[in-house]
Amino acid sequence: MALLPAKRFDAASGELPAPPPGWPDFEAVMALALDEARAAATLGETPVGAVLLSAEGELLARAGNAPITTNDPTAHAEMRVLRQAAATVGNYRLSGTILAVTLEPCLMCLGAMIHARVGLLVYGATDPRTGVVDSRLPGPDLPFFNHRFDVVSGIRAGECGGLLRAFFREKRRGGAG
Repeated sequence: MALLPAKRFDAASGELPAPPPGWPDFEAVMALALDEARAAATLGETPVGAVLLSAEGELLARAGNAPITTNDPTAHAEMRVLRQAAATVGNYRLSGTILAVTLEPCLMCLGAMIHARVGLLVYGATDPRTGVVDSRLPGPDLPFFNHRFDVVSGIRAGECGGLLRAFFREKRRGGAG
């Protein structure tokens, strides 16, 4: 049986789904992810942050990028929140959760989200180089995946993208780790 395509919503269109009852709005959730991205930047990491909430809106995990400080190439913010949440709930299946991240996920993180059965991805800035949810690939709609999740993109995109641009501008000048 074929899976239905993922539903996609872009903040720029102004047509966003309402968050589930009792949930903070997507802007507030992205603010938490931005806090994690800023914290990662202070450690010299690429400023990407993520949070994972349960289907009921409970904050399960929050993290920033940490491949450099942990010497772990898989320590992207998304991977870290999935690991933390799976350990917290005692199950790698995180069905119905919402993952919010400041940057469009890469292929590794997309695979982990599908395997974990994330229910909704909310992201800020697109990543034209390595983003695989909208930019380089159709993300969760690839025909061989056994799970789909809905996507809300562009939440606080200017702020998320600006943080990355400022970080790399400073790095080129010889600062920021």
